[in-house]
Amino acid sequence: MTDLAVYIGLFLMAFAAATIFPMQSEAGLIALILANQHPVFALILAATIGNVLGSTINWLLGLGIERFRDKRWFPIRQPALDKAQRWYRRYGKWSLLLSWVPVIGDPITIVAGVLREPFPMFLLLVTIAKTTRYAVLAAVTLGVAN
Repeated sequence: MTDLAVYIGLFLMAFAAATIFPMQSEAGLIALILANQHPVFALILAATIGNVLGSTINWLLGLGIERFRDKRWFPIRQPALDKAQRWYRRYGKWSLLLSWVPVIGDPITIVAGVLREPFPMFLLLVTIAKTTRYAVLAAVTLGVAN
């Protein structure tokens, strides 16, 4: 597999993992780190960019969610959306630092869009969260492997 294909594959895996699709990018990153064929920094960068871009898609979906919330086919019920909005209002933009956490991270990024979190702040906090998660995962993987 070419280097470019490896990075694109990891990027796509991380992108999908940050959206509503049930995927994990951590296993792919760990496997590639353990294979020791690519610079760890480049792997972290590819995963981070993909994951942040996926979260950005969630933010954009949140911006447009209001026009669909009353549709019968809409997957998020009003009480759940209201609860998420109350939670985000309580903890604010700093909750985006938890955007890496499985299960709760994706809804946080969607609600940030619903509540119109300014994109530059959204991007900064989500990038910090996602980069830190992958860097810690890489450090632990390298520590265990050595």
